[in-house]
Amino acid sequence: MSLRSIASLAGSLGISPDHLLPYGRDKAKVSLDLLQQPRHSAEPARLILVSAMTPTPAGEGKTTTSIGLGEALHAQGRRAALALREPSLGPVFGVKGGGTGGGRCRLQPSAEINLHFTGDIHAITAAHNLLAAMVDNHLHHGNLPTIDPSRVLWRRVMDMNDRALRQVVVALGGRSNGNPREAAFDITAASEVMAVLCLASDEADLRARLGRLIVGFSPERTPVTAAELGAVGALTALLRDALMPNLVQGQEGVPAFVHGGPFANIAHGTNSLLATRMALHTADWVVTEAGFGMDLGGEKYFDILCAQTELRPAAVVLVATLRALKLHGGVALAKIDAPDPAALSRGLPNLLHHVATVRRFGPPCVVAINRFPTDTAEELQQVVDALAEVGVQAVACDHYGRGGQGALALADAVVKVAVEARPDFSPLYARAAPIPEKLEALARVAYGAAGVSISRNARQDIARIAKLGLSGLPLCVAKTQSSLTDTPNVLGAPAGHTLHVEGLREAAGAGFLVVMTGDIVRMPGLPKRPSALDVDVVGGVILGVE
Repeated sequence: MSLRSIASLAGSLGISPDHLLPYGRDKAKVSLDLLQQPRHSAEPARLILVSAMTPTPAGEGKTTTSIGLGEALHAQGRRAALALREPSLGPVFGVKGGGTGGGRCRLQPSAEINLHFTGDIHAITAAHNLLAAMVDNHLHHGNLPTIDPSRVLWRRVMDMNDRALRQVVVALGGRSNGNPREAAFDITAASEVMAVLCLASDEADLRARLGRLIVGFSPERTPVTAAELGAVGALTALLRDALMPNLVQGQEGVPAFVHGGPFANIAHGTNSLLATRMALHTADWVVTEAGFGMDLGGEKYFDILCAQTELRPAAVVLVATLRALKLHGGVALAKIDAPDPAALSRGLPNLLHHVATVRRFGPPCVVAINRFPTDTAEELQQVVDALAEVGVQAVACDHYGRGGQGALALADAVVKVAVEARPDFSPLYARAAPIPEKLEALARVAYGAAGVSISRNARQDIARIAKLGLSGLPLCVAKTQSSLTDTPNVLGAPAGHTLHVEGLREAAGAGFLVVMTGDIVRMPGLPKRPSALDVDVVGGVILGVE
C-alpha cells in the first residue's frame, strides 16, 4: 500500500502548504484560515450522512461503509472527502477495537489514528481536568463566587473504559488536600469540553462556549461558570491546536478530515463542525457519519447540528446487515450467521422504523447492506425486495473485501437521489416548546414509544433549567444503543413502550440539555476479555488495533 504524501493529498483539495501543520509524513492539521479562502467552485458541495439500524454489539460497519462510499465516489472521479470522528481509546481497548474502518476500507495511518493521533483527545482530557482541578482549588481556598461543595457538577474524565472510576471520593488525607466530597469520572467522549470543541465555529466561539460551562451552584443555587473561575484563557490555550481539523486519507487515496469524537449514546455523536465545513469547502461530495443508530447519532445530527447550523444532508445512508436483522428477529447472537429468512422478516421492522425516521426529517434514504461472507444471495435479495416495497433502494456492498470498487453501486444510488433532492429538514420538535413536549415528540418518532415517564428528580431538573432560562436548548438523549427503548435487551421495533427519563443536565457550553434515560452510564467498563489483550508491538509495528 502506497500512500500519498500529506502535501500531495492536501493539494488534491486545493489546500496549500501554508495552511498545513504536518504531524509526520502522513497526517497534518489544517489551519482554520483555509475557511476564509474562496471555495474552488461556486456550486455548493453535497453532504451525505451515514447512519444505521439498531446495531449488534460489534456494530454494523458505519465507518467502513462511510470510507467505502467515499473511496467509490473518489474512484468515479468525483472530488470527494470524508469527515469522520477520531477513535476513543475506550472502544479501542474494549469491545469494538479500532475505529478507523475495516478490511479494504481503512483510514491511514490506522494504528496512529486509533491511538494518540495528533493529541486532540488528550488535549480535551487535559482541559477538562484542569477545570476540575480549578474547581477543587476554588473550594479549598474559599474563593468567590462561593461554590456549594454538595452542588459541584463538574466531573473528571479520562479516555479509557474504567468502571472503578464511575463513583469516587476525592480530597482525602486531611485539610491540606482539600474538601472531601463524592465525585465521578466520565469517559472523555462524554466530556462537555469534547462537545464544545466539536460544535465551535471558530476560536472566538470556542472561548465563549468554554466560558458558559457550568461547574456548580452557589449556596443560593445560582450557577457558577468557568468564566467566573477565570479558567477560559488556560482552557483555550490547551485546545488551541486541537481546534484545527486533522487531514489523513483512506487506503485508496480519498482525503479524510478526522476530528473530534463524542459518542452518540452519551453525547451528540459526530465529528467536529469545523471538519465538516472544511470538507464541504474543499470537496464536492462529503461523506460524514453519526454514531450508532438513526435514533441516536442520526436524530442528534438533525435536531442539534442541523438546527443551529447551515448543514443540510442531501441524502442519508442507513447501514444494515443480515446479522443485525436476524438479531432483531429473535436469533441468538451466536447463530446470526446462519441462513434464516423468517428471522430476517421478523427483524425488518427495526430497519423500516429507522427509514421512517429519516423520511420524517426530510432527506431521501438509501440502505447499504454491508455484506458478510456468510450472507446468501437469496437473503440479500429478500431485503432488497422488502425495501423496494416502501420505495427505498437497498444496495448490497462489498467494500470491506473490495474497497471502493465494492461500493460503486452504492455511490451511484446515493448520487442519483442526492442530485434530485432539495436539501432541507424538518426537526422533530420546536426548540421553544416545553421540555416535556420535546421529549414526547422525540420519543414517539425516533424511538417509537407510546409516551414518556419523567421521574421526580427529572421534573426538579426541568424546573431548575427553566429558572436558568435554558429550556429552549435542544435535547441530547443519553440512551442505550442496543435498543429503540431505554432497555438494552428489548430488540426489534417494539410499540407501546415508555421512555423513562431519570434526569436532565444543562450543558450550557455545548448548547444542549443532556437527558439521562434508563441505566445509561457515562463511564463504560471493559468486557471480560478486552481487546487490549490482543495489542502488542512486534518489530516496532503496533499490532491488534486495526
